[in-house]
Amino acid sequence: MFGKEVQDRVCRYYVGLFLLLYGSGKIAGGQFYRRGALPDEVAATTLGEAAAYPLAWTFMGYSGAYILFIGLSQIIGALLLLTERTKLLGVAVLIPILVNIVVFDIIFLDQPAALGNAVLYLVMLLYLLVLNQDKVTDAFRALTRLPGLKLLNWRQAIVTIVIMAVVFGGNMLLSNWLGYGNG
Repeated sequence: MFGKEVQDRVCRYYVGLFLLLYGSGKIAGGQFYRRGALPDEVAATTLGEAAAYPLAWTFMGYSGAYILFIGLSQIIGALLLLTERTKLLGVAVLIPILVNIVVFDIIFLDQPAALGNAVLYLVMLLYLLVLNQDKVTDAFRALTRLPGLKLLNWRQAIVTIVIMAVVFGGNMLLSNWLGYGNG
């Protein structure tokens, strides 16, 4: 009924508009229970008694920096969707975000409408990949093209393993120095 270009624009603009709104809402303080501004019933509940929704909403709102990161990620992905040239980059940014939101909604929130919206946005992003399958295929081939499969010789393999062991040892020393596991 409608051509690929129209379907492409509808998906991009629809998802882009709503994720711009959601991202902006997070930054403006319209989502999550923020530290210092918890609803009275949530503040009076112990962790052991907390239901999934208020616990999740309180956790997500604990850090202003984290809220800013989530909101800006949604805004950047949404803005990338809005232009023809950067739409696939926007899809690449937003698909992991939407998968996380869908999983989060399934596990923590008893909000069918929120889950339905997130699933719709995810399906529209996946449909954009289908509509642009030639470009996606070309990009995948360009990113995975190997001029020839080269295996490491035994010396290269040994050097690689030794360097990895040194990096691992340094990582463990740093973790222990920083107090890893002392929570």
